[in-house]
Amino acid sequence: MAGSERARHWRYGELPGVDLLRARYVEKRFVRHTHENFVIAAIADGVEVFHHGGADQYAGPGALALVNPDTPHTGRAGGPEGWQYGAVYPSPELVAEIAAETTVIRGTPGFSSPVLDDPYSAGLVHEVLRATDEGNALAADTLLRVVVTRLLRLNGGPMPQRITRTAGARTAARARAVLEERMVDPPTLERLAGELGTSPFALLRAFRDMYGMPPHTWLTDARVRRARRLLDAGVAPAEVAVAVGFTDQPHLSRHFGRIVGVPPGAYQRERKNVQDV
Repeated sequence: MAGSERARHWRYGELPGVDLLRARYVEKRFVRHTHENFVIAAIADGVEVFHHGGADQYAGPGALALVNPDTPHTGRAGGPEGWQYGAVYPSPELVAEIAAETTVIRGTPGFSSPVLDDPYSAGLVHEVLRATDEGNALAADTLLRVVVTRLLRLNGGPMPQRITRTAGARTAARARAVLEERMVDPPTLERLAGELGTSPFALLRAFRDMYGMPPHTWLTDARVRRARRLLDAGVAPAEVAVAVGFTDQPHLSRHFGRIVGVPPGAYQRERKNVQDV
């Protein structure tokens, strides 16, 4: 069944900063990860199950899976037939611009519920993807703004601000900064805790409370994010793997596929096509 899986993760030059995806997955399981952009995924067939906000969420045909930036979530099929979907990933800056012009949301805009049953909006997402296939920049940009506006009006609101006031939250933020800086050669949990003046389990609890995942899972997610930027810049996958702290290219490919959904080489080829145009 896995042989019937297919995915394309690309960008369209006339929609800067917006990732696009079409996929059919059967056995694919996305590990806990985050996105820098919003996720707007329109389910066309089957059911997607994703863990979000402490519970499993279910999205079937005509529904949308909606995830705010930097929000941990997973992804898998809800049945043996898998699931098929199309997705757009607009940047926080673009969503904020649309919200300011077309809604009354104050503060940083976001989605209130992770699943919305709205076949009309789901159809608009597929129309955006079709317009990019046809090279119809006017339609792609227009439809994207229409669907984001509709989703914010139906299911939008101000996102709560994360404030690092407690000692544990401040320690977690410092730990994240250390891991970001020492991504290629990170310390053990015990050493990291010692450097920050706390215990390993206290650091683990604080980090999970703050970022929704343990430090080692966050580090893998951060490595893949940095790998995407390097691949976008044209760096070869083998060099990218070493640059972000993976042992080799197969190690990068394994984690990259479990988070992005496509291999690094296929991801880079689509980006190169946009740059060449």
